Amino acid sequence: MNEQLLSRIRECPTLPSLPTIAIQVLDLAQRESVDIAEIARVISKDPALSSKILRTVNSSFYGRSQSIGTISHALVILGLQSVKTLVLGFSLVTTLAKDKGKGFKHLTFWRRSIYSATAARTIASKIKLVQQEECFLAALMKDIGVLVFDQVLGDQYGAVCEKISTHCELPAAEQEAFELTHAQVSGMLAEQWKLPPLLSVPMTFHHEPEKVEDPSLRKLADLVYLSSICADVFVDENAAGPIGMVRKFCQEKYQLNEADCDALLDEIGRRTREVAPLFEINIGPATTFEAILKKANEALVELTLRSQRQTSTLQAQNQQLKVQATTDALTGLNNRATFDQFISEKFAESIRENKQLSLLMLDVDKFKSINDKHGHPTGDQVLKYVARIIKAAARQQDLAVRYGGEEMCIILPGSTRAVATTLAETIRRALAAKPVAAGNLSIPVTASFGVATLEPPFIFKEPAQLIKAADLAVYAAKHAGRNCVRVFSPPKTQTKAA
Repeated sequence: MNEQLLSRIRECPTLPSLPTIAIQVLDLAQRESVDIAEIARVISKDPALSSKILRTVNSSFYGRSQSIGTISHALVILGLQSVKTLVLGFSLVTTLAKDKGKGFKHLTFWRRSIYSATAARTIASKIKLVQQEECFLAALMKDIGVLVFDQVLGDQYGAVCEKISTHCELPAAEQEAFELTHAQVSGMLAEQWKLPPLLSVPMTFHHEPEKVEDPSLRKLADLVYLSSICADVFVDENAAGPIGMVRKFCQEKYQLNEADCDALLDEIGRRTREVAPLFEINIGPATTFEAILKKANEALVELTLRSQRQTSTLQAQNQQLKVQATTDALTGLNNRATFDQFISEKFAESIRENKQLSLLMLDVDKFKSINDKHGHPTGDQVLKYVARIIKAAARQQDLAVRYGGEEMCIILPGSTRAVATTLAETIRRALAAKPVAAGNLSIPVTASFGVATLEPPFIFKEPAQLIKAADLAVYAAKHAGRNCVRVFSPPKTQTKAA
């Protein structure tokens, strides 16, 4: 955070401040014994403010069936929080709207503010959040840091605003230019005004609600964040992006489907057109959400298609990464890491369910001499050929693996020693029957096979012992002259694995 700029902001003589009447109402409202009559008298001293409040509480925005004629009546019927919200909102807008800096578009700022505030209250009502008034006020004031930047930095800030196309890009641009964002400045002002956390926290984190740790305050921060995107739907020239973001957020956070979300946006548009004149904010042409959606539909279709393509690409990339992580690059067989995980799982399962588990292991005979005589590329061709035979022989439930170097194996869950031995003999004959074609060469290839089986009474206590037994069987096959199959059988007197 740019402490130097923060100090400069704090010392700015034109820094926005809470109007006197707002300070008085806040002070009276925070007292232990709230005097409603005194609050009504303070507000009534300002005829213009009182008139705005009464017009608003009698509007469809509040939807009261009975007419409210005095501030005292409004306080009784609507409650202190609603009236306090209107006092703060009206007095701040009236005071701040007088300042017309040249660093950014003030009309757009106030349009976004009132759309956002109305959206926050509408959504809060929709999801039955109690703090509807706090949401309205926090959303209305959340971007006040923009006004501060405009006051302090002027054209320098205007240049940053000109570089971005959407409001959601603003914090990153501010951070890069000033090491400080308007949201952080809004939070600083909220603290300076001694606003409660229900207002200051959503104002501070309205662009990054995920950083709010308190669950109750996080709900408000989420909602104020969403209200800002809702405002973008009505303010930004291209509404397709914000509409897509609102739909996605509403679905994930509030389980609202697309139709309900669009109905919510339509309601926000209608209610804002009613509220904006009460706050004397010009929102420009009264464009309906239906018209905005119609204009944005083509772009939304393209966004959806692009998102689907990105999802498909991501899924394909994830699948590719998964294959790369589990597959031997040369042979296409499963790799050693996959072998270790699979045999551990199947070993435990076999003991738990009293089932057999066989391991078939082979070692290509005299493979080193093939590499030495014909070169490593030819040796690779031989390994690929052997791997194809292995993969073709494995069943769906089996795992064919390149164990290391010229060693390959098949893990056979549920297979007896006899089944595994027969399979080993089948593979051995297939290899010996046909030389490997490598370019102009025809290379005879054989392999030595070892078979070991986990079976009751389960003399092997861990996978490493089963692997060692199969390896010993391979060694026995090589010792017997190669190109043969040997099966590990512990001595009859042995009761424990070697």
